[in-house]
Amino acid sequence: MRIMAIDPGYEKMGVAVLEKNLGKEVLLFSECFKTSRKDSAQKRLCALGKEIGRIIDEFKPRSLAIEKLFFAGNQKTAMLVSEARGVIVYEATRAGLSVTEYTPLEVKVAVTGYGRSTKEQIKYMAEKLVDIKKSIKEDDEYDAIALGLTYFARENKSFFK
Repeated sequence: MRIMAIDPGYEKMGVAVLEKNLGKEVLLFSECFKTSRKDSAQKRLCALGKEIGRIIDEFKPRSLAIEKLFFAGNQKTAMLVSEARGVIVYEATRAGLSVTEYTPLEVKVAVTGYGRSTKEQIKYMAEKLVDIKKSIKEDDEYDAIALGLTYFARENKSFFK
């Protein structure tokens, strides 16, 4: 089973495509897609949508795992990320993918077993649980991988039955 997992963002979006095998999950693709601050909001959202479409076309995942938004601060940032998230969900749904959402707490518990785990703990566990054959520099990519792991842990219990 192949899934796409996304840590949504407007300026930076973490994307991972993972495959569930009999052994470790395998990372087929990951990136931290960035939009240019010089572009208009519309161009940036369009770029995000095109990138999602490209990844779906190339890797043909069955499902999308995406983080639910939680913002306590900047409303402008929250609105922009919400719009980006809408583009992501639209592209996935248009391509026929099922969409599953997880809170940051659900991701932390699924990956580390602890709801207040740190970014470093998420990264450590992602590297233990997934066959990663590349160097990853951005936390956004690890967050996307963690969302994929959460999907496999929570939604796909009957995979091996």
